[in-house]
Amino acid sequence: MNSNNPVLGRGFGQGQQHASWNAPAPSAGDLQDMYSRPAYAPPARFMTLDDVVTKTAMTLGVVVLVGAVAWILQLNALALVGALVGFVLALVISFKQSTNPALILSYAASQGIFLGAISRVFNDLYPGIAIQAVVGTAGVFAGMLFVYKTGAIRVTPKLTRWVLGALIGVVVLMLVNLVASFFTEGGLGLRDPDSNPALAIGFSLLCIGIAAFVFLLDFDMIDKAIKQGAPERFAWYAAFGLTVTLVWLYLEILRLLSYFRD
Repeated sequence: MNSNNPVLGRGFGQGQQHASWNAPAPSAGDLQDMYSRPAYAPPARFMTLDDVVTKTAMTLGVVVLVGAVAWILQLNALALVGALVGFVLALVISFKQSTNPALILSYAASQGIFLGAISRVFNDLYPGIAIQAVVGTAGVFAGMLFVYKTGAIRVTPKLTRWVLGALIGVVVLMLVNLVASFFTEGGLGLRDPDSNPALAIGFSLLCIGIAAFVFLLDFDMIDKAIKQGAPERFAWYAAFGLTVTLVWLYLEILRLLSYFRD
């Protein structure tokens, strides 16, 4: 008898039996082995703190190396391109939670072009400001790492919600200020120290404070991933998160220093 079902039709009416019908029944030992076998294949190696440190050093190394090239060659014309490409790549990596090294290192390279070019512009206007911003960024990072390790500030669900809410708030304000700047000079005044220096300085300080607290969320994410046995490849995503926060913090400190120089 033939079947009209395209799947069941295979073997019907052909005088053949499925191979599995003639297979011997599994023994008790086989059944026990099947039952004991894990439901998923564990990663070849779990992520460690050394993995995070190594991948972060590689990512920041690309930022610094490409940034140095952009500084020396004065690739100011590519600053906007680097910023836009880095923004798009950051969105892709964040939403997909990608651990692709090529994608993350491409983000680092694009940010290196942007940071190298913009730092050269600022440093030409205010000699020595770039190294001051680097020292300030490193100081904030080390300070927040110390605060996290000593438990002076604990990362609780309430703190996480507060930091994420504040982060979304300042991003929305930046976008609104950017759009407003197309229609009125200085926009909302958040980035215009000439018209309202107190507001511009205050907003930069707010951004620096939020970026500092984001480090706590990054450190907590890394700790939890290590304890929960995340695969080694996840270290790339952790390195990406730290790099994004460091880049943002550096830019805010660079901007704030320029306000005080003015």
